[in-house]
Parts: sequence; structure tokens; C-alpha cells
Amino acid sequence: MEPSEPFNVLSLRHVPAGPGSWRSAARIRSLVDGVDVVETIHPDSDSSLFHEMLIGPPETWPLRAGGEPRRVELSSNYCDTGCCGGVFVTIERSGGLVVWTWENTDDIRVPLPPDSHFDADRYDAELDRFVADHSWEEPVDTAARLLARELVALDWHRRWNCLTPPRGFGVSVGDRGEEAHVTMRFRVEDSLLSTAFRHYTVSVTGNEPVENQVRRFAEHIDTSDPRSTAQHG
Repeated sequence: MEPSEPFNVLSLRHVPAGPGSWRSAARIRSLVDGVDVVETIHPDSDSSLFHEMLIGPPETWPLRAGGEPRRVELSSNYCDTGCCGGVFVTIERSGGLVVWTWENTDDIRVPLPPDSHFDADRYDAELDRFVADHSWEEPVDTAARLLARELVALDWHRRWNCLTPPRGFGVSVGDRGEEAHVTMRFRVEDSLLSTAFRHYTVSVTGNEPVENQVRRFAEHIDTSDPRSTAQHG
């Protein structure tokens, strides 16, 4: 699996949600050798990678290259890729190499780029750098990140015997601007019935430090039974 040419270089950047986006979370764009490949082969698409996907532990990050191949959705047509298509990559690590194999279910007539071959150490370093960079955040993004950290410190899900989504501890940016808020979703039982789903919402304002707002909310949910205090759905 060794490349015949020099390694490709991955660079990641944050972009705001587009006007047609169905979620307010900041998006992640992946550039290979400085080229936004997704924009090239799937123009005017919406990125399927959200900032909140990187809130959790490294093994849950969608672009993390592990021992087993992982198929990752990179873009959509502002709807479910099962019906409308999108761009995917299969990410595989082999020794000192990380390989992306491209797939375009939006339009199979569009020529696919060749596999991208990254030096594993540089690949990991770029992903770690990107996750550690908070300079782009708005207060609501900071609140989402800090809330996830508080949930881990409190061991909240285990203490209250609640189930969390696979990424980001169920924390997401619900809206921005005057209606800025963070949503925290979870299940109170191991079931997919609607009665199992709950959520909390915390507004984020510019009137006080974000850290204080998150801490106060975390203290509230830490002492309240989510089965009776959280909203359904």
C-alpha cells in the first residue's frame, strides 16, 4: 500500500453553515494538497462533517484513522445521502500510511480522484491541531465544547443511567445569533421508541462569560433527574 508518488497533505478548516443548511453547527472542510476535492466533484453541496463530531474522545472523531477501514460521509445535498447521494471516503491506516479512497454517490459520471495517501504522523498532527484550535468559535460553539467537557467530568450519563449518541455526547449547537442555544440529547432507556428520547436546551447570551453559563447549567442537570426534568423528544 506504499504510494508511488510523494505523500499528499491534508489540511482542515472550519466554515459556517450555509444558508440552506438544516443545522447551525459549523462545518469542516477537508483540503488535499490545498484543493477542496469535495467542492470539485460535488459542487454546491453541504459538508456532512460538523464541529460537534470532534467534541468527544479521539476514537469517535470521524476522520480519525484506526486499524479498521472506516467509511465517512463528507458531503450531502442538504438531505439524506441514502436518497440524494453525496461524497464519501473510506479511511484506512496501514503502518505509517493513511489512505483515503473516494466515492461519489451524487453523480457516478464525475471522475473520481485517485486515492489520497497521507503520512500517518502528519495526518494525526493536522487532526490534533484542528481539534485544539478554538480561535474561530462563537460563544455558542464554546458553550457546546465546554458542556461536553462538564458531562465527562461529572460522569453524567453513567450516574443517571442515560444513553448518549455515539459522537459529541449528544451536545450540538441548536441556533446562533439572538436565539443562540446548545442542545443536549440522550435516551433514558435502551429503546428507539419516542418515549426514550429526552433533551435539555441551554440559551447562550453575551451578558456573562460562557464558562459561567455552562457551569450553572451543568450544576442544574447534575442534581435533577432527567426522566422528570428533561423535555421529551
